[in-house]
Amino acid sequence: MKELQFEEKDSVGEETLDAISDADKFNDWMYQTIKPFAKGRILEIGSGIGNISNSFIKDNKSIMTSDIREGYCARLDERFKGSPNYLGTQVMNLIDPDFEQKFANQLNTYDTVFALNVVEHIYDDLLAIKNAKKLLKKGGHLIILVPSYKKLMNGFDKELGHYRRYTVKSLSELFVKNDLEIIHRQYFNFMGIFGWYVSGNILKNDQIPQGQMSLYNTLVPVFKLIDKITLRKIGLSSIVVGKK
Repeated sequence: MKELQFEEKDSVGEETLDAISDADKFNDWMYQTIKPFAKGRILEIGSGIGNISNSFIKDNKSIMTSDIREGYCARLDERFKGSPNYLGTQVMNLIDPDFEQKFANQLNTYDTVFALNVVEHIYDDLLAIKNAKKLLKKGGHLIILVPSYKKLMNGFDKELGHYRRYTVKSLSELFVKNDLEIIHRQYFNFMGIFGWYVSGNILKNDQIPQGQMSLYNTLVPVFKLIDKITLRKIGLSSIVVGKK
């Protein structure tokens, strides 16, 4: 029942994705952060409207997109069809009770599987990581990015359907429990902590204001430098990369 609620309720999520779609510098920053670990045949879990998928397409990376919602899948197909390195899109639920049967032709076929801001929406996150691993070839990489810090939970999280926020340590534990070798972990977007807290916890906004996202996008070059200075030891997002 909890997952059904996640599937159906996404008006705020779509508005958020649309707002972020114009943040080209921010999207490229996120892409460049995970790019070193993305190899070969790639599957994105929870592609949404393709904000990050687009970076892979433009960089001539072979990518299959997916989402839990048919509406997003239709938008993805319309956006990317005709691109030579676009492998298609499909409706995929990482905790589908018939996961192995429904996606039998996808098991052990990808060199990279990644999910950005997806796992926090899934009640059984351990199962989600377990099934994502099944999609990888031996030696393949699983890249997961999730929001950081329980204390930052606010109206944004509620409206977006987040069950939890993580730390690099708590996210790493999901990898270890699924026998994935951790090859990289870091925090991402230190300055985003302040924007998230002020907008969500103090101003009580329930979605990201377009103007705020636009300003943030402009300042990305500065924020990237700050991430380097802080050695990526703290950030609004947690990233872990594991090897099968």
